[in-house]
This record gives sequence, C-alpha cells and structure tokens, in this order.
Amino acid sequence: QVQLVESGGGSVQSGGSLRLSCAASGASIRDYCMGWFRQAPGKQRETVAVIDKYAFTAYVDLVKGRFTISRDNAKNTLYLQMNSLKPEDLGMYYCAAHTSWNCQVEGGAPFISWGQGTQVTVSS
Repeated sequence: QVQLVESGGGSVQSGGSLRLSCAASGASIRDYCMGWFRQAPGKQRETVAVIDKYAFTAYVDLVKGRFTISRDNAKNTLYLQMNSLKPEDLGMYYCAAHTSWNCQVEGGAPFISWGQGTQVTVSS
C-alpha cells in the first residue's frame, strides 16, 4: 500500500498562490487514481480534484480555473497548484490514492491511502 506525505501548505493573503506536494513511497503511483481533499474547521471533508492514471483531471466547481492537479510519476509525486486563493479555501489539505478505474470527484471509488495533511490558511 502506498504511503503519502503532503507538504507545501502555509499562510498566504487572498489572491496569493501555493503549490502543494504529495510524495508517495512504498509503491509507484503510476496506476493509481490520485486526489486532493480539504477539510475546513467545522465542515465535512470535500474533494478538491482528482487525476487518473491517464492524467485526466476533474475538479470541484469551487476551484475550477484556479487550481491545477498534476502528477509526476517519475518522481512519484502528486501536486496541487493553487492560484487566486480565497479565504474560503482555508483548511487541511490531504492527498489520497486508490487503484480503481473509477476516478471521479463525485461517485468515484473510495480512496484507500491517505496522507496526514498540510494546513492552508488564507487571510483577507
């Protein structure tokens, strides 16, 4: 089972950018569906974006046009480029993985492997 470690979180002002990374070990992510999730204080965890093994991507509407998910299989790393950040983007960001073909923002297969999260804070 793949192990995941996120990094790159921090505190930025509204309109700023951050790039999150998710380093994988224990297995190659080449055949995995990978995803980014976030959880704000007092709210349920939500899917932000997913990328399948063919690099097809999908995003939740709230981040479309601002966030970009990508993967570098050679580096065994997943990324989330976040631009035009808003205060409502704050939260703990997690990466996750599964090996099912069903890789979707909604209605996809459950994610099996999870990282510990990296905190993102956006001030207005």
